[in-house]
Amino acid sequence: MYFDTVLIANRGEIALRVMRTCRRLGISTVAVYSDADAHAPHVREADRAVRLGPASAAKSYLDIEKVIAAARATGAQAIHPGYGFLSENAAFARACEEAGIVFLGPGSQAITTMGDKITAKQAVAGHGVPLVPGIAQAGLSDEQLVSAAGDIGYPVLVKPSAGGGGKGMRAVHDPAELPAALASARREAAASFGDDTLFLERLIDTPRHIEVQILADNHGTVVHLGERECSLQRRHQKVVEEAPSALLDAATRTRIGEAACATARAVDYSGAGTVEFIVSADNPEEFFFMEMNTRLQVEHPVTEEAYGIDLVEWQLRIGAGERLDLVQSELVPRRHSIECRIYAEDPARGFLPTGGTALDVVFPAGEGIRVDSGVAAGQAIVSEYDPMIAKLITTAPTRAEALVRMAGALRNSAVPGIVTNIDFLSTLIDRPEVRAGDLDTGLIDRMAEAAELTGGPAMAAPPADLDWRFAAAALVQQAAGPNGSAWGSPSAWRSSRPAVTRIALVHEGEQRIVDLDMSAWLGASVGASAPAAAGAQANGQHPAARASGAEHTLREAGVDHRARVWVGSVFDTRAHRHTAEVWVRSPRGVFRFTRAVADPTLDPGAAGAEITAPMPGAVLEVRADDGERVEAGQAVLVVEAMKMEHVLTAPISGILHLQTAAGAQVALDELLAAVTDDEENGD
Repeated sequence: MYFDTVLIANRGEIALRVMRTCRRLGISTVAVYSDADAHAPHVREADRAVRLGPASAAKSYLDIEKVIAAARATGAQAIHPGYGFLSENAAFARACEEAGIVFLGPGSQAITTMGDKITAKQAVAGHGVPLVPGIAQAGLSDEQLVSAAGDIGYPVLVKPSAGGGGKGMRAVHDPAELPAALASARREAAASFGDDTLFLERLIDTPRHIEVQILADNHGTVVHLGERECSLQRRHQKVVEEAPSALLDAATRTRIGEAACATARAVDYSGAGTVEFIVSADNPEEFFFMEMNTRLQVEHPVTEEAYGIDLVEWQLRIGAGERLDLVQSELVPRRHSIECRIYAEDPARGFLPTGGTALDVVFPAGEGIRVDSGVAAGQAIVSEYDPMIAKLITTAPTRAEALVRMAGALRNSAVPGIVTNIDFLSTLIDRPEVRAGDLDTGLIDRMAEAAELTGGPAMAAPPADLDWRFAAAALVQQAAGPNGSAWGSPSAWRSSRPAVTRIALVHEGEQRIVDLDMSAWLGASVGASAPAAAGAQANGQHPAARASGAEHTLREAGVDHRARVWVGSVFDTRAHRHTAEVWVRSPRGVFRFTRAVADPTLDPGAAGAEITAPMPGAVLEVRADDGERVEAGQAVLVVEAMKMEHVLTAPISGILHLQTAAGAQVALDELLAAVTDDEENGD
């Protein structure tokens, strides 16, 4: 391998993931960063780092000229694009070619062909790759699409030719609904991708999303490394992935792998790539090509763990001109691997991004557990980028064992200070359908419709009485000040009799009054974070992602009980103030508590109603003027964060009183506007 230096044109966990392999192979690494990431783990981990620009991705990570200039300035012979950002940008691949820098991905022509779903289907059609019945041609009018739908057969799926992530897709079951669906899909596709080209496919009932990992060298060799099951999705975004799939038998696995290799050959593919198929759960022997992702996937670790192969190493070797020495007949899964994506998002609020600053990053270590994370203690989750915090991967000899290992790993994972989807993931993988492998792409959406995201069975093992007391004790110690003296604590401590302090706490909606015997409270021992740091490093995390909480001790019945505790604050929308939040990690899991506060909410009809930011981000648009009368449900503001737009509407009819403006940066739950039922109340 002739690469001495590789630049990673990405950030977060994928940048760290690529650096790990480069370091093992003796290759020097160059990180690039925006101002928002100046102190991020991937910057500290690299041998060199180059600033690209301000926080905006368009002015930093997506600026092709700046990335190429950074590679030239540091002598990088190759660029690894990771995923997202410039990874599937044909112009970037061409710029690398013109600069004499190896792009660790396919050629620009393959990216261009597979980047358009219509040309992709046309490219693979002549290579025996099965396609979903439909019509896929450029420039089709609404009238032509309506006419073709009858021949395809309902229900049909309207899809944009460009882009991804489910934007512009519409499922249509009734012919009368198709014209309106086409108009809506064109608007969304044009706004999202700058291209309103549409095509139609037959809608597959109970669909499962199966994708195949391929590797191809520059000498004509193509192999596949089996399939990944990616059917657990929300709004067409993957949440849980696993390899291999529980659906396919050996014969179908061979056939779908051969189809994936044929897809790669259709465009003279080189490097690592993924071919995505849709499979009916009712007829798993029948599969259809959807698209090809011309990059390394987010979920690539499950293939690595199941097959024991480092995909990044092969990207580097192929880029350096080496031949694949992998034999297809020997490429079989040896273990089962499952990945959960951990996001800074709130399932109870429709999975809206949350943001915030991580008090710590807590993940378990041990056999069969891998953590790919790019977030460290003290790091802020900013609104400019994707809200993914980490990928938690568990691997075992069987699927059942991997699921049990994942359940335990999730119970012992937390990012204190940030609301995440960890508890939701615990609920999801414990569902009977998931345990049985009876999956489809609509499962999570059905959970949302049935209000099962915050209700139903407990999301994790409930905290024990001792966990409640740990949380209460941490609040008492925080109030006592830095020296932890009981004399400085606002408690019931007296020198003449046992001290009992009463603390009102809330966990997952349950409120308790905790009576804490202060004589049993021994305090905190800060600095006991070495074991956590070692565990983080063993799982591929940056060494800075070490525990920043305190080790607390409670003495009861002559036994010293220990737990790690973090104390922060959270904005309570009912009380309109910040209140304490406490995270406790004990042998039973990780639990979040908040101080109970009075609910001062008044009748909105009498006092008005507020519009607050559902996520941290920026105000894109103000659709009504200050002082204007608005109707209930009328769109007032548009807030954008982490690639997501959210339209805020008036909760009641009345007079609008704006507290923000277009372009303003806003925090979670920040007051943006109020609506009062008359001008007097507004004053």
